[in-house]
Amino acid sequence: MENADVFLGLHDFLERMRRPTASDFVKSIKSFIVSFSNNAPDPERDSASVQEFFTKMEGSFRAHPLWSGCSEEELESAGEGLEKYVMTKLFSRVFASFADDVKRDEQLSEKMALIQQFIRPENLDIKPNFQNETSWLLAQKELLKINMHKAPRDKLVCLLSCCKVISNLLLNASIASNENPPGADEFLPVLIYVIIKANPPQLHSNLLYIQRYRGQSRLTGEAAYFFTNILSAESFISNIDANALSMEETEFGKNMESARALLSGLSSDVQALSNKSNLDEGVVPYSEPVETSSQASNAGVGPAVRPKFTVAKPRTEASHAKDQSTVMEVPSLSDLENKGAAILLNDHTGGRQAFRDYPYLFAQAGDLTFNDVEELLSQYKQLVFKYVSLSKGLNLTTASASLSNSEMHSQPHHESLKEFEDVRDVTSNDESAGEPHRIIDGSDGTSLFGEENDETRI
Repeated sequence: MENADVFLGLHDFLERMRRPTASDFVKSIKSFIVSFSNNAPDPERDSASVQEFFTKMEGSFRAHPLWSGCSEEELESAGEGLEKYVMTKLFSRVFASFADDVKRDEQLSEKMALIQQFIRPENLDIKPNFQNETSWLLAQKELLKINMHKAPRDKLVCLLSCCKVISNLLLNASIASNENPPGADEFLPVLIYVIIKANPPQLHSNLLYIQRYRGQSRLTGEAAYFFTNILSAESFISNIDANALSMEETEFGKNMESARALLSGLSSDVQALSNKSNLDEGVVPYSEPVETSSQASNAGVGPAVRPKFTVAKPRTEASHAKDQSTVMEVPSLSDLENKGAAILLNDHTGGRQAFRDYPYLFAQAGDLTFNDVEELLSQYKQLVFKYVSLSKGLNLTTASASLSNSEMHSQPHHESLKEFEDVRDVTSNDESAGEPHRIIDGSDGTSLFGEENDETRI
């Protein structure tokens, strides 16, 4: 089902739920969400409960006058609307809510962060005529959209879009080189490479979420094929070793250590900037004092509470000069920018890893939709905050006009976001819908299906 069809299907579903004859359905949906949220988390039981509820409700739709005379497509749309609404409401309760899943996410992300520093297409036996890292960025972009969504289907669409980009690129490459159409042996290595380079956050939790809460009757055909390949790719990456990358053990070990050192160095640079900022503000990290003999004699006295930080006394010019000789010189913001630009230029990946959290960097104006505006604004605010914070930390001034403009709009937009939150939850990022999302939930003081505090309305 296309994105536009799903959006219209959700809209139709919500409209039908507002009718008086749908009161029993509304009560059932509301009751399920409340009772489910009050139960202790259990992945197997939760999944079975949700799937059973969807099956029961969709069966009831078919027998109800509200859908009398409707086609299979319309009934399918109703099921999609139900799934999207319910899972959006339950998202915070079921997504990455188990410690084991969160740990797996962290381990997988850390492993990909290391391997992506040195992996090459040749390590996965990808043929030269199938190698197209520039175009693979499009697949990475689709994959990185997965955390912009809450509904299982919307997350699945991101995965399928990534797979289709890869599949089409491979097909075009095979036609250009007069080879047979590529199969799984050609597709899976490229998919693994793209996933490693993209390193999407919470990949494991996203895959489990789709497995557990996407309607089983809808996870079939092409969707099932591509999703199975992604599960295989995750398993391969989790167990990746020297042999899997056609490397010697010693070479693999050295590469992993070098990657750790590189990532650790980046972390140390950030810490150094933080320490420099503390010193400039007269706040120094607390260090454990050496106990003198006179202090030891007072051991009977209860220990004083030792603060983590102490405020340094004002320094004279002489003491300041002395301190400067013992503190590593921290480069200016301009120096840091120049250094970073040089690193990016010498990066064999073209800096793609550094920009993985900014998928719109590679977008054209025609690629953007109405639904991208909020995400772009959020990224802009993060960028401004990071830049201003870094500038302040280095005692540099920033463009006052830009800052004033940001401050001027921050408060009204904050209110707008609060107002729009529930709307975005249910209707966010249905790209290709062909029209801007309508405000359906929460913006006018009413709930999704009608007035608040009415048992027949949600």
